[in-house]
Amino acid sequence: MPQPRQSLELIPEECWALLRSVPIGRVVFTMNALPAIRPVNHITDGHLIIIRSHLSSAIAGHVGQDGAVVCYEADDLNPVRHTGWSVIATGLARLVREPAAVARYERMLEPWEDRPMNRVIAIRPEILTGIRLVG
Repeated sequence: MPQPRQSLELIPEECWALLRSVPIGRVVFTMNALPAIRPVNHITDGHLIIIRSHLSSAIAGHVGQDGAVVCYEADDLNPVRHTGWSVIATGLARLVREPAAVARYERMLEPWEDRPMNRVIAIRPEILTGIRLVG
């Protein structure tokens, strides 16, 4: 059995590099006053995390005009070696409404789910934290 690992805090630049290195994460938001979580694929654009959703999804309904505070988490953990990393981004999620930006993101981010993903959501983290487990 592996020994417990040291947990190292990551600086924001490392967090962004790691977010760019994986295609999937989880978005956490509030639904009916309770936490909800959905796995989604993503891309990054500068200091934005971009996801796509469909009109009737819970997350698309919550970000609306004013946006909604969400957390986004992505990781790459090895359950055998007990090593890896995790990044958590907390900030405001808003619908992308500018037609050229929507079209660009739709070209860049193909949905994994077999249904029309007609909403593009941008998450702008205000808090970005990460850890790396080493040993």
